[in-house]
Amino acid sequence: MGSTLLRNATVLSMDAERRIFENGDVLIKDDRIAAVGVVEPQDADAADEVLDMAGRIVLPGLVNTHVHTSQQLERGLADDVDLLTWLHDRTWPFESALSEEDQYLSTLACGCELIRSGVTTFGEAGGQHVDATGRAVEELGLRANLCLSSMDCGEGLPDGWVRPTQEVLAEQKGLYDRWHGKADGRINMWFGLRTIFNCSDELIVATKDMADTLNTGVHMHVAEILEEVRFAEQTRGATTVEHLASLGALGANLLAVHHVWLTPKEVDLLALHNVKTSHNAAAAMRYLGFAPVPEMLRKGISVSIGTDGAPSNNHMDMMSEMYLVSLIHKGRHLDPYAVTAERVLEMATVMGAQCMLMEESIGSLSAGMKADLIVVNPCDFGTLPVHDPVSAMVGAMYSANVESSMCDGRWLMRDRKVLTVDMESVLGEIQSRADTVRKRAGIQLPPRFPVTKVR
Repeated sequence: MGSTLLRNATVLSMDAERRIFENGDVLIKDDRIAAVGVVEPQDADAADEVLDMAGRIVLPGLVNTHVHTSQQLERGLADDVDLLTWLHDRTWPFESALSEEDQYLSTLACGCELIRSGVTTFGEAGGQHVDATGRAVEELGLRANLCLSSMDCGEGLPDGWVRPTQEVLAEQKGLYDRWHGKADGRINMWFGLRTIFNCSDELIVATKDMADTLNTGVHMHVAEILEEVRFAEQTRGATTVEHLASLGALGANLLAVHHVWLTPKEVDLLALHNVKTSHNAAAAMRYLGFAPVPEMLRKGISVSIGTDGAPSNNHMDMMSEMYLVSLIHKGRHLDPYAVTAERVLEMATVMGAQCMLMEESIGSLSAGMKADLIVVNPCDFGTLPVHDPVSAMVGAMYSANVESSMCDGRWLMRDRKVLTVDMESVLGEIQSRADTVRKRAGIQLPPRFPVTKVR
């Protein structure tokens, strides 16, 4: 793979000391960071590629810890409806109508959006066609934790989604054997538990035990809606997190997503068991409410950022998500210090890596870490001037400012062009493929304004 030297950048290292290097350098050798800040002259002279980054900001690739790649073609199909309509009439029918090739294109489209918004690592929330997702991720060049959307109980779900517990476990293990460590180690296989609505105690316990044995993670929607908490109390005798604690299912390899309806006791339980969490601000604003993020951060919980899926958010854009996270908790608490810019940037990099169980290899730019980074060009009317690079990254940048992206030492994007897949081919297929799936699912949208077909 050779070596690349990035020179004269503002480097937000996000290392243990959170050092910022002005006119700093980053040296990449093969798939690793070799040096940050000052590069020795002999190493600089030996670099295969030298790029002048004057005026640019270089920082670790962003980590999006909760993405539904299977929902990318559903963007805009579930806006301005109640939650039951969102689930039963739009999202579940659409997802269940996807074929393997639909899922493959959906992941490619989602991956391109992720790359162009600065993401180099993401956590898949779980779909029905994991092999198709894996093929697409391998092609895209991204780093990802994949999982199957696992369910063994529940009502109103599409045919085939609810299956016997042992069958679900066997499929998860088979996917682990096929995909864990693939794509030169960029793909890890996690185990998914959809929600407590759809997972029996037997499945929860067995999944956590299997993840512990295989040294991998568990991805689960937790305390997402008030109805979930009430359901857990009625059927299990305790709130979601308290019940998971009683099952022994809390642990450092559990990623709890959304975590909106938590009690103070449950926040303490998450901290006690070092549970990892994913905050999805835009999706929460649509249906769920305010997650107690400032309280969780004060307790030392690793809180990362996720975009959720396209019908929940419409934007798989970590730049806009960081901006939203920085604002909503200030407004809720009337506290300008509730979640600061530096903390948001940590959530999108360092804590994201922790929540993906990858903190030893990604999340910061320091010698020995994986070469996952992005180059941001702030030269635009909506982003200049830059007085404080950290504040600017969180409060002023757009995804369009992400100029280039590297994962595992390989350029995924240069000058806004994704290099790993044919962008034009993917773009040309998205609309027709989405229309076909929508019709197959029997979803019809009422027009918001009178429509006249001219031709």
